[in-house]
Amino acid sequence: MIQESISHKGFLHKKVVIIGAGPAGLTAAYNLSEANINVCVLEQGQMVGGLAKTISYKGYYFDIGGHRFHTTIGRIKDFWAKILGEDFLRRQRFSRIYYQKQFFDYPLKPFQTMFQLGTRNGVSIIASYLASHLFPAYPEDSFEKWVSNRFGNRLYRIFFREYTEKVLGIPGNEIRAEWAAERIKGLSLFHAVMTALLKPLRKNGKGTAIKTLIDSFDYPKLGPGMMWQAVAGILREKGVRVSMNAKVDKICWSKDTIDALEFTQNGTCLSAVGTDFLSSMPMKDLIQTLSPEAPVEVQRAAERLKYRDFITVALIINKRDVFPDNWLYINDPRIRLGRIQNFKNWSPFMVPDQEKTCLGLEYFCFEGDGLWNLPDQELIVLGKEELAKLGLVKADEVEDGTVVRKQKAYPLYDTASWESVSIIRNFLHRFKNLQLIGRNGMHRYNNQDHSMLTAMLAVENILGDNHNLWELDS
Repeated sequence: MIQESISHKGFLHKKVVIIGAGPAGLTAAYNLSEANINVCVLEQGQMVGGLAKTISYKGYYFDIGGHRFHTTIGRIKDFWAKILGEDFLRRQRFSRIYYQKQFFDYPLKPFQTMFQLGTRNGVSIIASYLASHLFPAYPEDSFEKWVSNRFGNRLYRIFFREYTEKVLGIPGNEIRAEWAAERIKGLSLFHAVMTALLKPLRKNGKGTAIKTLIDSFDYPKLGPGMMWQAVAGILREKGVRVSMNAKVDKICWSKDTIDALEFTQNGTCLSAVGTDFLSSMPMKDLIQTLSPEAPVEVQRAAERLKYRDFITVALIINKRDVFPDNWLYINDPRIRLGRIQNFKNWSPFMVPDQEKTCLGLEYFCFEGDGLWNLPDQELIVLGKEELAKLGLVKADEVEDGTVVRKQKAYPLYDTASWESVSIIRNFLHRFKNLQLIGRNGMHRYNNQDHSMLTAMLAVENILGDNHNLWELDS
C-alpha cells in the first residue's frame, strides 16, 4: 500500500468526472478512489447498474436480461469476489432453444440436434457444413457469412437467422460480421462436437474457455444489481459523490480539451469541472451534447448510429416449477417473444415464495415502434398469450406482472453504424482528457467483464499508462 501511494502521489491534483453509473462507470470510480483520486459520478437514471441493474417488484427480483458472472480476466474475478464474496452463488448453466415445438440444448449438441431434426435435415446440415469449408463465402463481412462459414448455411438458417434478426431487428446479411465475432467468437461446429465428446478439450486457440460453451457461472444471490449497489455504497462511504437523476445537458470543450459538464439534477442546473472525463453514455448522445457543436460530418455520423431497445415483461406464475432452464431462446416466427428468463433458476433468493415462479419475458424492439408503445397491461396480456401458445404456462396461472423498458440496450452493427463509429472516434481522438468506456460509451456490444476492463485500463491511463481501449478483445 505504501508503494501504491507513492506511485500515485503526482496525480492527486486530478479530478475525474464519470458519466454513467453502470458497470464501467462504477468500476472506474472504485479504482480511482482506491488510488485516492478525486472522482464524481453522474447518473441519469434513478438506479445504479445500467443494463446490469436488478429490479424489485413485490419482493420478486429480476434482471434486465440475465447477467452471468463469468470471466477469464483475473482482475475482474478478484473485483467481484472482493465486493460480494459469499453472496455469490455457483450456478449450473442450462439453456435451450425452442424450435418447431421442440427444445434443443444450447450450446448445440450436434448429434442430439441432428437426431431431433431427422435424417433428411441431418444429411443436409452435414452437406452444408462441408460445403462451407470447401467453398467459404468471402469477403466475410456479414453475420450471415460469418456463421455460415463456421456452421454451414443450413444450421445458420435453422438456429441463428430467425432469432438474431428478432433480437437486432435487421436482416442477417446487413449485420456486420464483427457482431458475431464478439458474441460467439471461437465457436464452430467442430468446437461444439468436441464439447459434446470431450469436455476437457473445450478450449480456444489461447487455451481459455469459450464463453458461449461455459456450463457454470457465478451469480449474486439477489441479481447483478446487488454488485453495483454494493459498489455505489462503498463509494459513498468513502465520500465519492454518486449523483442520481443527473442528466448531462452539455459537454463543454475548447481546442483539444473537455472543460466541464453542465447537467440537470431534479430540476436544478449544475456543473462539474474536472481534469479528466470518462464517458459511458451512448456515443450518439455524447456527440449531440457537445458544446460548441461537433462538425456537421460528425453530427451526421452520430445520427446514423442505431440501437435496439428492450422490454422485460416480468410475470409471477402461481406454479412451483415451470421449466428447468435458466433461460430459453424462442426461435419461432409466430411468437414475438425472444427469450425467457427463469429467475428462480438463477437464484432461489430472487423469488420470495418458492411455490411460485418469476419469468422475465424479453421483447426486442425499437423505441417508438408498435411494441414499445403498447400499454403495460397489453404487454402483460401478450406475454400470457405467448406463454400459453408455447405450452409453458396456462393464462390463469399468471397472477401478476410488471413491465420495464430499457432504451439503447444493444448498439447495432450495421454498415452505417460501423462507419459512423470510425468517424466519431477520429474526431474524439483530439480530446486528450476524454476516454470512452463500456458498451454504449464505445458503441460496442461487449459483456460486463469487458466493460469493466475498459474502465480499469482507462483509470491506468489517467495514472500515466497508454492503453488503447479499442484494441481490447470483448
